[in-house]
Amino acid sequence: MKIIDVKAYCIRQEVPHKFIWRNGLPGSGKYTESTWLRILTDEGVEGWSPISRGVIALDLIKRRLVDELIGQNPLQKEHIWHRIWELDRIEEFPMYFLGAVDVALWDITAKVAGVPLYQLLGGYRDKIQTYASTVTFPTTEEFMDVADQCLDYGFKAIKLHAWGDARRDAKLCQDLRKRVGDDIALMYDGSAGFNPYESLYLGRALEEADYMWYEEPMREFSIGAYRKLSESLDIPVLAAETSDGCHYNVADFIQQGAADMVRTSVHYKGGITGAMRVAHLADAFQMNAEVHGGGPANLQICLAIRNNTFYESLIPCNPIVVETGIDREGYIHAPTLPGVGFEVDLPKLEKMAFAQL
Repeated sequence: MKIIDVKAYCIRQEVPHKFIWRNGLPGSGKYTESTWLRILTDEGVEGWSPISRGVIALDLIKRRLVDELIGQNPLQKEHIWHRIWELDRIEEFPMYFLGAVDVALWDITAKVAGVPLYQLLGGYRDKIQTYASTVTFPTTEEFMDVADQCLDYGFKAIKLHAWGDARRDAKLCQDLRKRVGDDIALMYDGSAGFNPYESLYLGRALEEADYMWYEEPMREFSIGAYRKLSESLDIPVLAAETSDGCHYNVADFIQQGAADMVRTSVHYKGGITGAMRVAHLADAFQMNAEVHGGGPANLQICLAIRNNTFYESLIPCNPIVVETGIDREGYIHAPTLPGVGFEVDLPKLEKMAFAQL
């Protein structure tokens, strides 16, 4: 089998439910631009991968990927993964781009095998509990209203993205625990909004409220700061989410005692191959590798590995809108079609594209 062509389609779409993140971070905006990467083979099997940027991704595909990929065997994913890593030395690919080719190659591989990807990766389960991952709402009252709706729907776990004010966020987190009771799993994501002193204050409030984990309170440039925070708190610190360097960097967080759990994902850790490397590395240290973000590819990782607890599903608005496929007990179930699970309408995509290769 050989790769015979590489295509890409940039699309711009209006955001259906506009939202904001914490103070200091831009929100969703009015529009998103993204690129669909399409890899074609001489046997008629195609692989797809969505990239969360438009013209930036298209430029990198044109300049760096086309000549590299054409003629390659798409089943030799390990070789191509390391070639992308080698090219990164020159290009400094954005993190969200490093795994794009790998996802498409795994899509091809699973289609050739005739199974959903998670089964090819090992297959640990065929459904998984989801958690409702909030955006940032303006008031405590609205957070509580959203939480009530999530529980009414069937979610058994909620993660907060709050305001980025340590004291205000701490009170919100404790108020939410009182609201939902002891049986609901709660998590908090700081979105790297705090300095070490604020992080410690907020972490202690989360401990008092029995939160399951404390995610990315600081930027992940300083492993020393994360080590000190992890040593100072009993609540598990979940880190290495947006740190560059895939499993190489995650290994440093683990070895230095700078995290109690680590993040893995398709979009920040080098595709399927990188996400699985991180998961297996963490498992060797009896640590969780919690999968960051939703979508078909991350769902396949959630179903493939043992040391992950939930699938993350964004709640972008109030009244809540729940992702398709989540049942009223809070589970999302395994796909049945071969491949990663992308559903692409090619004629529609070609018509929508404002730029393409």
